Amino acid sequence: MRGPITQTLTPVTHDLGTFQVRRVLPARERSMIGPFIFVDQFGPAVLPAGAAIDVRPHPHINLATVTWLFGGEHAGAIDHRDSLGSFATIRPGQVNLMTAGRGIVHSERSPADERALMLVGGEASVDGVALDLYSLAVLAPGAAMTLTAKGGGRVMLLGGKAFTTLRHAGWNFVSSSRERMTQAKHDWDQGRFPKVPDDKDEFIPLPRVPNTIANP
Repeated sequence: MRGPITQTLTPVTHDLGTFQVRRVLPARERSMIGPFIFVDQFGPAVLPAGAAIDVRPHPHINLATVTWLFGGEHAGAIDHRDSLGSFATIRPGQVNLMTAGRGIVHSERSPADERALMLVGGEASVDGVALDLYSLAVLAPGAAMTLTAKGGGRVMLLGGKAFTTLRHAGWNFVSSSRERMTQAKHDWDQGRFPKVPDDKDEFIPLPRVPNTIANP
């Protein structure tokens, strides 16, 4: 692909009943954009009275999750709970950060930053190239370009320095070690992860066929 956009990744949609989740990273064509290895977009959704977003407890290792709730006329809120005992209500326009994994000190250096755009509402283009809704447009490194929005476009920009070491991803787990990935899957399957206070009765089981795989 020529011009400012070097690659376009189309998300895979998962229907969770009351809303849909579109996962665009990792993809077969590309596993990461800078430090980002998972990129999910969900909604918009109009929930009937008595219904709610209901994502049961599930595990993560070796990553940080960033949840950004967009605002809107009828926007709601999301309650976050975790096994550390943290509780937060994420409201429109707010960002929630959760860090999972053990502490580690390391350095990774690279000269070429990676950037990508996702159109999440309205219309927008880059140097005249229209962005597709919910697709991830990978941008040419180091190139100057103009982002234009004529229809109230809302665009998410993400990226950073590219990782120089390989990362494996499977389901909700990320690690530089295949052995650590296998152990994490086994631990979740056997109920060895800590429980979420006040939300211990349900959980998402380990899928027998992972719906997300990168560098297996």
